[in-house]
Amino acid sequence: MLAIYETVNRRLTRADEIEEGTWICLTAPSQEEIREIAATLDIEPADVQAALDPEESARISLEDGYTVIIVDIPLKVDGAAEGVYTTIPLGILLTQTTITTVCSVDTPVLSDFASCRVRGFSTKKKMRFVYQILYRAATMYQQELRLIDRRRQEIEKNLTGTLRDSDLMELHGLESTLVYFATSLRANSTVLDRLTRYKRLEQYPDDMELLDDVIVEIRQAIEMTSIYRDDIKGTRELFSSILDNRLNNAMKYLTSVTLLMAVPTVISGLYGMNVDIDGMPFSGSDYGFVIVCLLTLAICGIAAWVLHKKHML
Repeated sequence: MLAIYETVNRRLTRADEIEEGTWICLTAPSQEEIREIAATLDIEPADVQAALDPEESARISLEDGYTVIIVDIPLKVDGAAEGVYTTIPLGILLTQTTITTVCSVDTPVLSDFASCRVRGFSTKKKMRFVYQILYRAATMYQQELRLIDRRRQEIEKNLTGTLRDSDLMELHGLESTLVYFATSLRANSTVLDRLTRYKRLEQYPDDMELLDDVIVEIRQAIEMTSIYRDDIKGTRELFSSILDNRLNNAMKYLTSVTLLMAVPTVISGLYGMNVDIDGMPFSGSDYGFVIVCLLTLAICGIAAWVLHKKHML
């Protein structure tokens, strides 16, 4: 989809043609739209296409007459549990007169600008617009990271109840998300560091202040990712320890029950042997069977008391 926007009298409006100071927004563009924009702006179609490749890494390159900036942004995985995300590339192409954004999905990072929900936004201030996009992406990372941590806390509350396989799988999904976030945020941080050194891009003092804010937000997101990864690792180890402890308790209980059941089995086995009846205790008494049963129960009771004292039953 191709949309062209322009700021007129501090208001964002849709434009019909590409002019100086316009923003070209490409969302999952067709090959025809890519060729059209590339021909109009005199840029390589491959640079437009690069942002549609999910394996494309964050980078910045200065080409002949334009600049290519690619950063990673978070994206909710369809059909996955809450808090499970991946990252996709977002391309920004700067020419002398226009700014073009390319993304494979309709992301909130750009839709907020199109919906005029970002203050101080103007399509004519290209570098400031770029930094606002990066700032919005950094804040989105932080929002998703807080959501991931809240979901981890909810899973952790289930430790006192029944542990389900789905909880472990969801915890693994959250940890995988943080791995993607950490990789993407470090790559975005590298792009920002290079932006501070490029003299070709015209920047004003206000733009540099906003860039500093973006760098701070990215670094904070990186720190949050590291902390939450450690938290999830600790939660996963706690899950494993609790499962091992419950297994040990179950094995102790079953072992104790087996020992108790062995007592009447041994006694009945002895009395069932083919030996002289006169040699068996209580064999001559009319109440011999009752006496043997009572003695068996007494021995079992003593054994159960001992096992209980040793916290095995």
